[in-house]
Amino acid sequence: MIRLFKHYIPHAVLLLGLLDIALLAGASEIAWRLRASQIGMDPGDFEERWLPIAATAIVIWLAMVAVGVYGPKALRSLRFAGARLLVAISLGIIALAVIDFVLPSEMLWRSTLLYTMGLAIIVLVADRMLLNSFLGSSAFRRRVMVLGAGDRAQRLRALADLPESGFVIVSYIAMSEGDRVVEEAIARAAIHDLGKFVENLGVSEVVLALQERRNSLPLKDLLRIKTKGVHVNDFSSFLERETGRVDLDTVNPSWLIFSDGFSSGRMLSSAVKRIFDITASLVLLALTFPIIALFALIVKLDSKGPAFFRQQRVGLYGEPFQLIKLRSMRTDAEKDGAKWAEENDPRITRIGRLIRKLRIDELPQTWSVLLGHMSFVGPRPEVPSFVENLEEEIPFYGERHMVKPGITGWAQINYPYGASVEDSRRKLEYDLYYAKNYTPFLDLVILLQTVRVILWPEGAR
Repeated sequence: MIRLFKHYIPHAVLLLGLLDIALLAGASEIAWRLRASQIGMDPGDFEERWLPIAATAIVIWLAMVAVGVYGPKALRSLRFAGARLLVAISLGIIALAVIDFVLPSEMLWRSTLLYTMGLAIIVLVADRMLLNSFLGSSAFRRRVMVLGAGDRAQRLRALADLPESGFVIVSYIAMSEGDRVVEEAIARAAIHDLGKFVENLGVSEVVLALQERRNSLPLKDLLRIKTKGVHVNDFSSFLERETGRVDLDTVNPSWLIFSDGFSSGRMLSSAVKRIFDITASLVLLALTFPIIALFALIVKLDSKGPAFFRQQRVGLYGEPFQLIKLRSMRTDAEKDGAKWAEENDPRITRIGRLIRKLRIDELPQTWSVLLGHMSFVGPRPEVPSFVENLEEEIPFYGERHMVKPGITGWAQINYPYGASVEDSRRKLEYDLYYAKNYTPFLDLVILLQTVRVILWPEGAR
């Protein structure tokens, strides 16, 4: 994987993304030349139109990122990828038409955009037909050796067996005879020169997966491997990189303290984040005010009670604030106290099911973003009573409050709706990854991927 602005991106995804941008730019250029020849117009020099061509390619490409074209399923299934490509290109063309309305350009004529759309579909689908099997091959998978043969090594094997895995395990080394789970592991005593063994297998990374590290670290072996130019990684850091979450089963305070993350550079990131929040919330409130007002009236007419729902939530550094949403439940929904939402929850009103499915009930939270209580991106704010219980049952739960809560977040786009302590534990693993690695780049990725969650609701209740 390649680490870009503290976020890990698989090599296959990065290379495919760059190739797609080039193909989209080529489709835009061919579309313009085709349209110009049809009307007997001189297409002009490429130097005069490279900027709108690049803009066209980037707008469509961002739409592809937003709808999940580079997700694991899309990389494995041509049918899945084709459906997402159609939606993405259509959204991109609509966005370009809006841009043309605001900033008219010959390159964005409707006829040219139509040709661009057709050509883009053809070249991108053909591209994936040619590369589909190649992208899933070992050519893009790192060769990993695992030091250990216990439960942790078994977890790595299960992770490597996933179709979307970016690595292949070429060997397991049993550092001791106790607690052996991976039967095919080679005993360390059977290898005379571990450094040479690693070199012969073409290993690019070694992962330390020992069950107990105290007084048992093979320092001599690790040093020899490191001097061979092979990357050495510990189990928790490897899982964080490969899964995009912090594994609560294996991390400890010292790992959180000494691992990369929570850097002082976030001061600049926080300033950029706040400027974006203020600007975007002002624009979004202005654009969505008629929608909020309309559905507030519908909610009021649909059931007794106020149109808006106000509830205390836990914010940055554990400070409480008032969350505002369009009311989607009956007014007596929490007469016995707050509780998790259920599938087909009977407390939800008729119009409430609609606004939850379309995420319209979330729009008033933009006011909390403008006030600074929330951000557009961050962990979801929880009810104080839930937080008290979860802090007792889940380690490091309080660390999620070290960043401002958000309307959308890394956990929301990677994990379906959580309605239990176990779900909260899993979502916390994603929240900790975000708190540890957040940058404006990661926020952009999350905002784009939120479009996918809206278009294809995953676990909304």
